[in-house]
Amino acid sequence: MKNRLKEFREILGLTQEQLGELVGVSRQAINAIETEKFEPSIWLAYDICQIFQCPIEKVFLFEESKRKSRAQQSRGII
Repeated sequence: MKNRLKEFREILGLTQEQLGELVGVSRQAINAIETEKFEPSIWLAYDICQIFQCPIEKVFLFEESKRKSRAQQSRGII
């Protein structure tokens, strides 16, 4: 999932480690989200957006993805 996490984090002057501490995850988890290697749970995305005091849609960009969703994978849809 595309996101603007790094941009928002840098505006607040936070390191990955600092943001991770604020939302209860590791620096590595924040890095993986920023580099789109990991999609956060809705709860983690919500917590992150609370730090930035902005709507979730401004940080996480819910576009059509070429990657199959978990629901599609479980149903065997191509």
